Amino acid sequence: MKKTFIRILSIVLCLTLVSGGAAFSSAANLPATNTDAVATPDAPATPDAPEVVVTDNTPFRISVAVNGDTTSSKGITWYTKANTASVVNVYDESGVKVNVPVAYAEVFEFEGNYVHKATVTGLAAGKTYSYEVGNGTVFSPAGKFVTDNGDSKSEFIVIADIQASNLRNFQSAARVVETGFNTMPGAEFMITLGDFTNDSTNEEWDLYDEAMKAVNLNTTIAPVAGNHDGLGVWHWFNNMFNLDTTESVQNLNGVNYSFDYGNAHIAVLNTNDLLSISFAQLTWLKNDMNGTDKDWKIVCMHKSPYTLGKDGKWPDALYLKRSLAAVVDACDIDLVMSGHDHQYLRTQPMRFNMVNENGATYVLAGTAGTKRYGVRNFLEGYMMNTKHIAALTTQNDGHYWDGETHEKENELYKGGIFNTIAIDGGKLSFNSYVVSDLKEDEEGNIIDENEAPTVTLHDSFTLEKEVGQNEITFTGDNTTSEAEYYLGAIPSFFGLAAYTFIEWLPRVLVMLPELLVDVVFLDGSF
Repeated sequence: MKKTFIRILSIVLCLTLVSGGAAFSSAANLPATNTDAVATPDAPATPDAPEVVVTDNTPFRISVAVNGDTTSSKGITWYTKANTASVVNVYDESGVKVNVPVAYAEVFEFEGNYVHKATVTGLAAGKTYSYEVGNGTVFSPAGKFVTDNGDSKSEFIVIADIQASNLRNFQSAARVVETGFNTMPGAEFMITLGDFTNDSTNEEWDLYDEAMKAVNLNTTIAPVAGNHDGLGVWHWFNNMFNLDTTESVQNLNGVNYSFDYGNAHIAVLNTNDLLSISFAQLTWLKNDMNGTDKDWKIVCMHKSPYTLGKDGKWPDALYLKRSLAAVVDACDIDLVMSGHDHQYLRTQPMRFNMVNENGATYVLAGTAGTKRYGVRNFLEGYMMNTKHIAALTTQNDGHYWDGETHEKENELYKGGIFNTIAIDGGKLSFNSYVVSDLKEDEEGNIIDENEAPTVTLHDSFTLEKEVGQNEITFTGDNTTSEAEYYLGAIPSFFGLAAYTFIEWLPRVLVMLPELLVDVVFLDGSF
């Protein structure tokens, strides 16, 4: 019943927002610091395995996701063409099989394939394991993952918006991700900020799997639901990953969950929830962040409240400046990362939507893919205060923020982006890199598939804080019942609708002349 309710309310919200916007269709950047060119690895190191003969029982779309205690558990998902048994074997670093509890979900059919999920627990902290999945007879190649050792040091990679629909573009994004792991070989997991594919079809997820198989087989993923993974493509996200959904307010178009890694607490939001974010999910986030004493508080989501990209004109993302920012400020969250708008933008530390050295840093993490957005000039001053910008890179044209404007250009800033985060006690170091595209001839054909990428550091910043200062102030039940969700859905609907008509629409009307000048006369893009 909840799923039907969410579908209906989402449609009503869409119609309401479209009617409100009927005039429309749906440190600063561093100097050019070019690292040495590095060869793209085939993938993170994979244990030797015999060649697999593909049958209907052969596992595909294999992923290992964070699920529960990161020092001792993992959530594994895979698909098969046939309805067959689920078996996971886990091995220690010496190749010896380890006997650990594995909880298997019932195999179920989805879009013509069969979904297998297994939750592995009882693992030792700070260890590297290899694993294989299958039916007891047919198995996948061996993959690997590491468990958190529980200390105050961690390293991980962050990407966003692969959003491809053909193999070549998926492979281009995979090249960016592989370069990320080559740049940070100690990365223990990867956060993906949504939009894995363009249309969430079987064909596209198979192409994603073909291109990203070696990466996904050999790391742990903390996935975020993007609008292309959830809106109108029900169940795809939750069926692609084995996540802890016990506290998720709903699972129809995404999942909200959280986990600890080292001395960081990371919450993942679903910004498909009632087109933006429901009151139920905001309450969950507040309780979740007040329920941890970890030193670093990090939020990951798809839609970005701070952007100069094409989606920066719509109310669903901009509403987050009002709804989400209040919780971010109240809970002293340090870092908020998002995707959706296919450009890189970092804000100054923000509190109450104003620059404040004690506020949170918001990072729009760029795109690992080939679909890249330039700046929409008409947004400046209306939807985005440029005084709030600390760094900006538009990957389509290489423009970057010089402290005052984004008119300067650097050829090395054209390409796909990956980001690295290293936490060491009270220091968080964030680096963002651009990976050059493969060169093409005049007809658009790739000249050399094995061309080594040029990797350029385009933004870098450090956050520092005194550790041991956060206290747990919430210890209650943080699950959301259907009744609670229903009761909160109507106020959530009216909250977004009120913002749309009272704040957003007047800004759009004032902005309209500049939008038309930019699009019609300056050959801009809507």
